[in-house]
Amino acid sequence: MISVQVQQNKIDLVKKNITQLLALKGSRPIVAVTAYDTVMARLADAAGVDLILVGDSVGTVQLGFDTTVPVRLEMMLHHTAAVARARVDALVVADIPFAVAHDSFSSLLNAGRELMQTAGAEAIKIEGGAQMAPKIERLTQAGIPVLGHIGLLPQNYHQLGGYRKFGLSEAEKVQLQADAEALQAAGCFALVCEMIDASLAGTIAESLKIPLIGIGSGPLCDGQILVSNDLLGFSTQKVPPFVKKYTNLADQATKALKAYVAEVHEQKFPS
Repeated sequence: MISVQVQQNKIDLVKKNITQLLALKGSRPIVAVTAYDTVMARLADAAGVDLILVGDSVGTVQLGFDTTVPVRLEMMLHHTAAVARARVDALVVADIPFAVAHDSFSSLLNAGRELMQTAGAEAIKIEGGAQMAPKIERLTQAGIPVLGHIGLLPQNYHQLGGYRKFGLSEAEKVQLQADAEALQAAGCFALVCEMIDASLAGTIAESLKIPLIGIGSGPLCDGQILVSNDLLGFSTQKVPPFVKKYTNLADQATKALKAYVAEVHEQKFPS
C-alpha cells in the first residue's frame, strides 16, 4: 500500500525509504517496532511507525525458542514475506539470522538477495561491529541497504553467557565508537544500538551523520525500537526491564478466551 497525499496540487508518495529516514536525524525521533506477520505489520503501519523490523526475535517471541540462535534463513523468509504482503508505508527491514553474516560473502549476498527478491524486504539488518564493515560495504555496493547493529548482540548469547549492558568500561566505549564509525563508513543507512550505556549512546548519536536507533540505550538516540509483543503486553514471558508496556493484551486475550470457554461449556454459544 503506497499512500498518496495531495497538497497544493502536488502529489507526494509517503512510502518510507532510507533517504527519508536519514533526513529525520536532527528533525524528529525515528519510531521503529518489530513485526512478524501481516496483521501486526498493518497495525504498526496504521499507527505511523517509520520502520518495521522483521527481527530474528521471532524465535523467542513467536516460535518458542530460548534464544534467537535457532532461527534459520527459511524462517526469516517466511515471516518477512508475511510482513511484506501487508504492503505497508513503513520501511521493511529483515534480520540476517545467526552466523550467516560470518559465512562466505557469497552466502551472505545470497541471503540478502533472497530476503529482498523473494520475501520482499527493503533492507537487511546485520549484527556486528567493525569486523563486519568490509562485507557490509560490498553489500551496499550491490544495492542492498544495511541497518547495522552494535552493543548487545543477541546472536552472541551463548558466547556472552547471557545479556548485559555494554559501554560501561573505557575499552568498550572506545570499541563501540569505533564500531559505529566503521559501519557508517561502510554505508549503513542507520544503526541499532542495544543495551548501551545511555550517555555513551548519546555521544555516539551526536558523532554520526546517520541515525542511531536505540533499544534499552536511553533517550539520547535518534530513535527508538521495541519488540511489538513486549510493548503491547502480548507475551507470556518476562520482558526486559527497559520495556514500557503500553497495554496488556495478554490479560485481555486470556479474559476473552475464558469467556468463550465458559459460554461453550454452558451452551450459551452459539446462541
